Amino acid sequence: MSKKEKLIQKLLSAKTFKFSELVTLLKILGYSEIQANGSRVKFDNGNQEDLINLHKPHLGDEMKSYAIKQVKDKLQRGELR
Repeated sequence: MSKKEKLIQKLLSAKTFKFSELVTLLKILGYSEIQANGSRVKFDNGNQEDLINLHKPHLGDEMKSYAIKQVKDKLQRGELR
């Protein structure tokens, strides 16, 4: 199983996910990371509909559950169909 497949499987099945793992997965999927104001970060793959806006986690690397759900929903509509 490739790193991409492992990360996708973990994202879709796990309750916890690290921001660093998300960055790795999105880069594999062709997204580029764009630093915005403060802790905001955008991930862009060239398609405006697939743009992902998040806040980086504070005090650690663990993502909040609402952010994981947001990413899952966005990717399932696009990249992970």
